[in-house]
Amino acid sequence: MHSGAVLAAMLVFSMAAGAQAQSYPDRPVRVVVPFPAAGGTDILARLLLQRMAERLGANFVIDNRAGAGGTIGTEIVAKAAPDGYTILVASSSHTINPSVYKKIGYDPARDFAPVTLIASGPGLLVVHPSVPAKNVKELIALAKSKPGQLIYASAGNGTPPHLAAELFKSMAGVDLVHIPYKGNVPAFVDLLTGAVSLSFPTITSGLPQVRSGKLRALGVTSKQRSTVVPDVPTIAESGLPGYEATTWYGMLAPAKTRMPVITKLHDQMVEVLKLPDIREKLLAQGLEPVGNRPDEFGAIISTELVKWSKVVAAAGVKAE
Repeated sequence: MHSGAVLAAMLVFSMAAGAQAQSYPDRPVRVVVPFPAAGGTDILARLLLQRMAERLGANFVIDNRAGAGGTIGTEIVAKAAPDGYTILVASSSHTINPSVYKKIGYDPARDFAPVTLIASGPGLLVVHPSVPAKNVKELIALAKSKPGQLIYASAGNGTPPHLAAELFKSMAGVDLVHIPYKGNVPAFVDLLTGAVSLSFPTITSGLPQVRSGKLRALGVTSKQRSTVVPDVPTIAESGLPGYEATTWYGMLAPAKTRMPVITKLHDQMVEVLKLPDIREKLLAQGLEPVGNRPDEFGAIISTELVKWSKVVAAAGVKAE
């Protein structure tokens, strides 16, 4: 083909792609949440997507596809048409699952186009009041003096709180015994009675128990202190330098989704995250609104995949 004809064809294609992005979305967008309805990821997705729908004059339909730690719903999006009409609201489990599950039907980096990191928030290191340690340094010393005697609870094998505890164990060089529960509720029941000594819940689930005096918070798992509990030091500053384990939520599209569509989704989400009432609701749940660039979110995913694969391998974590 003559070079002029090639350029003309490219121009027509570019104009068509631009027109498609401009009209996007002109039909309902399926938003897969790979966790049950009324869970943290679902609540966040519904809150934000409702406002995006209002701004774009389009429907965003939440499709809860729970199971296998989020891998079932995630695979659906990985294999969907890359046209912007099937997107994923993922959590930090996205970078943990590939190491925990023997076989998943997708590549967490290659099969997705990052849109934006929506929000992130720390977990809490909490202990039952019967535990004598008043800070992280004292807890590490106590654990070293009683190897294999302190028990920690999690919401299940391979969950972010479980991995946060395993990262703590490996960095501190302590021997803590893990009891995985089927969800947060039974884990908290035994933690509140003192049947287990400590846990690493999200701020949202752990803070009410701390404020009521039923549990003691020793630290937050993020790099910086949380605006929700500014008086609680980070684990890194109070005895374990370099420690960080945050929970995050982000939006992903299938790989090869056109950049104008990614840009439109990104820009709308960023604007929603700037709304005062949205920021207030997120901060009240211990979440910091983010809204970074697609490439920045992609870099975070790559870093976390390596980080958690090392933790999973060292701890020998396997899916239940």
